[in-house]
Amino acid sequence: MLAARRRAPVTIITFVLVAASCSSGSSPSTPAGPRPRAAIAAFVRVNQVGYAAAHEKRAYLLSRTAVSDATFDVVADGGGVAFSRPVGRDLGRWSARFPHVYALRFGGVTGPGAYRIVVDLPDPVSSPAFDIGDPAELFAPLLENARTFYRAQRDGPDVIGSVLERQPSHLHDANARVFRRAHYTPAFTIRDPVPVPGSPRHDVSGGWFDAGDYIKGIQTESYAAAMLLLARRDFPGLLGAGAPADFTDELRFELEWLLKMWDDESRTLFYQVGFGDGSRRFAGDHDPWRLPQEDDTFGGTDPHYRYIRHRPLFRAGPPGSRVSPNLAGRLAAAFGLCSQIFRSIDAHFADRCLLAGQHIFDVADTHPGRLLTFSPFAYYPETEWHSDLELGAAELFRATDTNGLPDGLPHENPRHYLRRSARWADAYVHGDELGDTLNLYDVSALAHAELARAIDDTGPSDLAVGRRRLVADIERQLDGAAAQAATEPFGFGFPYAAYDGTSHAQGLAITASLHAELTGEDTWSAFGRRQLDVVLGGNAWGASFIVGAGERFPRCPHHQIANILGTLDGSPPILLGAAVNGTNATDQFDYLGLPDGARRCPPGGGDRSVRFNGKGARWWDNAKSWPTSEPAIDFAATTPLAFAMQMG
Repeated sequence: MLAARRRAPVTIITFVLVAASCSSGSSPSTPAGPRPRAAIAAFVRVNQVGYAAAHEKRAYLLSRTAVSDATFDVVADGGGVAFSRPVGRDLGRWSARFPHVYALRFGGVTGPGAYRIVVDLPDPVSSPAFDIGDPAELFAPLLENARTFYRAQRDGPDVIGSVLERQPSHLHDANARVFRRAHYTPAFTIRDPVPVPGSPRHDVSGGWFDAGDYIKGIQTESYAAAMLLLARRDFPGLLGAGAPADFTDELRFELEWLLKMWDDESRTLFYQVGFGDGSRRFAGDHDPWRLPQEDDTFGGTDPHYRYIRHRPLFRAGPPGSRVSPNLAGRLAAAFGLCSQIFRSIDAHFADRCLLAGQHIFDVADTHPGRLLTFSPFAYYPETEWHSDLELGAAELFRATDTNGLPDGLPHENPRHYLRRSARWADAYVHGDELGDTLNLYDVSALAHAELARAIDDTGPSDLAVGRRRLVADIERQLDGAAAQAATEPFGFGFPYAAYDGTSHAQGLAITASLHAELTGEDTWSAFGRRQLDVVLGGNAWGASFIVGAGERFPRCPHHQIANILGTLDGSPPILLGAAVNGTNATDQFDYLGLPDGARRCPPGGGDRSVRFNGKGARWWDNAKSWPTSEPAIDFAATTPLAFAMQMG
């Protein structure tokens, strides 16, 4: 499953082969007959979920030959032509096989309904169906599906059986033995886990599975919780009480687990439950392919599977020790947001969150060596941490700047956190880790926006960084993404040949929306929407990277529960709302094999998308392709916020 870097649903993918004519000479004595035709392939790529009526709309024609004199029609569901226009300019080369990509702009189509685009070639080529309408109607199902995905990822006794027939799992986590920080060799073999002598057992049942595996870790879970909590706080009408996609209960479920992983009384952080790669002496999580409810009895009494049946709980350090600042910052952010949201729902729970958030922020190690993420570190090789502390302090500021605070808070003055948020923002913008955009490894865009809002509320006195500098750094990130987008015809602001493409695309859409909010300018809004177009099918492969979104979404996720209990053809039940990695570098696909016990998917094997590979990247919808088709909680974490911003 997860290899060295990291960790997988569903529209039917149909590609149309088009023939175009060319003339050939004939001898004077030979009667003229039908002109022989040379094969041309052309394909239309669209955002398969749809386009807001009032916004710019752009599709793409991917073609082997130049067809700049062609026209295209936007055809309504009833068959009428709503719009007709010549194809736009050639946007440039995608690959040797497809050297031409044309822009199909149809912003003038505003009537609500279902449409297809048909390009007038010798053999016309048609797009998948898509809708035009109100963003609230287009994207609401994506919010509900995202909640379904997190429900599918639940662990412990409180699972939801209506989602992929889930059953209670890892009940032994309620009595977990504590081990010292895990260490791996360079070959990803774990050294024998070392228990902490005399440490009491801990209840760490619950929480979300990290990805297609069953590990649970603070790094990804605190990030996912913080992103979802931000969306829940800022869009209560879409994600709060009474909404179809009410995330409140799901977030409380996860927050209860995060509170278990931080022992507030002893000031001890536990950072991971279970481990991925095992050794010759014992199996790790990634060795058997199975349902999670099997683990408590897996292998009977065979000692080789002892850490499957009784998963180790890894401790970051002794009680009271300093905590890696990335983990401290994200947990503080999640707990601060918890306090903000639950203050009016359950004040006692909000108090627990705020106390834990302040305590863990106070023990952040601000002179770290290598950051603590997962064991092994190479699963999630994070290096940037200033933005985590900036975000954590910004959320603690907002949580503390209210009435009815609990007794015993270390810091009752909210400006304590405002100054610290500004301090770490200043360290970020003047640091040497610049260059990424919003995703698991960099939360600066959100942190900057939260700090800028706080400055708007309180005034900019005695802070290390001002609002203007925060906005400028957000613009720097968008400028860099735009420069990347200019290198390829589909306008993606992140390299296709890299991990975390779906996450980066959604992060860029969020960043563009944040910029519009902070400045009142629409400079980056269309760019942000184009990033979501890429995620939802507006790419060379014509694939949506979110399960259930559009016609052509992943049907073969690298996900044990979905593979064993779901379908392989896109019909229910599927892992609704799962966001997969997306494309990846072609050198990441050597030595991939189908795990023992997994169902072959697609059933016939092969790679129907291989012809569309370009820019050193590949998309492969296959159960063994964890570099492209494995879903993860951090990939999906930005889906609700990105689409709620479009709706809001």
